[in-house]
Amino acid sequence: QGDLVESGGGSVQAGGSLRLSCNLSEDAYKSSGCIGWFRRAPGKEREGVAQLVTDGGDRRTRYIDSVKGRFAISQDSAKKTVWLQMDTLQPEDTAMYYCATAPRGFSCLGRSDRYTSWGQGTQVTVSS
Repeated sequence: QGDLVESGGGSVQAGGSLRLSCNLSEDAYKSSGCIGWFRRAPGKEREGVAQLVTDGGDRRTRYIDSVKGRFAISQDSAKKTVWLQMDTLQPEDTAMYYCATAPRGFSCLGRSDRYTSWGQGTQVTVSS
């Protein structure tokens, strides 16, 4: 297994919910300053869905407009797991979802280029 392992993807109908999980290795957990969820739909560019600062006591989050109020990123530090709770899913949320980490010491909210370690992804499919 890699440093980041995603799970929880699947197929749901519009309006349904899924919770994605990202399990971090010890090294990934200790070195990360931000953790983010990204997605790439067929024929579209990758976009940063949700990001969470994990450096010290900073716990700021950032979401793209299309998921605000529907998605929530959170972390259980004890279990080294980051979740993405996705509610009221829509067909346009269909994509491969990836978790990624950015190293400590860099501004990372809204900065996809700062994320250097990536998981293999988990597929989310929402049908209308």
